[in-house]
Amino acid sequence: MSIMVVAEHNNSALNAATNNVVTAARAIGDDIHVLVAGSNCGAAAEGAAQIQGVAKVLVADNAAYEHQLAENTSLLIAELGKNYSHVLAAATTTGKNTMPRVAALLDVDQISDIVAVESTDTFKRPIYAGNAIATVQSSAPIKVITVRGTGFDAAANGGSAPIEALASAHDAATSAFVGEELAKSDRPELTAADIVVSGGRGMGNGENFEILYSLADKLGAAVGASRAAVDAGFVPNDMQVGQTGKIVAPQLYVAVGISGAIQHLAGMKDSKVIVAINKDEEAPIFQVADYGLVADLFDAVPELAGKL
Repeated sequence: MSIMVVAEHNNSALNAATNNVVTAARAIGDDIHVLVAGSNCGAAAEGAAQIQGVAKVLVADNAAYEHQLAENTSLLIAELGKNYSHVLAAATTTGKNTMPRVAALLDVDQISDIVAVESTDTFKRPIYAGNAIATVQSSAPIKVITVRGTGFDAAANGGSAPIEALASAHDAATSAFVGEELAKSDRPELTAADIVVSGGRGMGNGENFEILYSLADKLGAAVGASRAAVDAGFVPNDMQVGQTGKIVAPQLYVAVGISGAIQHLAGMKDSKVIVAINKDEEAPIFQVADYGLVADLFDAVPELAGKL
């Protein structure tokens, strides 16, 4: 039973979520191949070869794959996927864009956002904003799956898998890369940070987020926000944590002025330790918090930062 993992990368380095997907693949079987499709992506392929449990790395190095446009990469993945029992990718923006196309090309159903592997054909995935876990069994000859990275530990490095070059090149000519604007920050990337400090509507305005930035800098943390804070224009939407934002599971999650709507809880409740600061003692966030402080955040957060 061979399993293909589609690597996510920027041509020079792997996205950390790829290691989590390999762990999910190892729960299914032990013949794991990683596909790296990109342009001048040798460094990313070398990184994939070092992941423990990987038996082979397939490299499709072609200009058509430089920006991993789903219209192009899906054709390659589907072509190769016919030779595998399972095709896995991270449930990131890229994975969610690409894998449904792969499933359609292979004429099979897709299994989305799995958080556990029960057997080779049975998986668990969250539904109803994470309030219930569905056990899904698929009879499809090829299982096309996206993996929620927070549900699996990252596979360690230390492997030395062989690397095989592929000649296949697919350019659907239906889309073109125009450009991208990347948010720059000295703080850790939100989905990869060990500590996350998030603010909600209770912050009042965007300027008050400076209080959180000060706390985050002392903790070496990333800064996130609830949808309410983003919708109010306090901070940009790339900071949003929640069902329709980014899914995080850091070692420590500090929720400041966040009531704890279901949508937000779905994006952070797998955090190892949750701390909530809110002046409303009835706020739902306290139901999932390991530590709760009923206090005015404008008093509590500066005091906490001062003690740190």
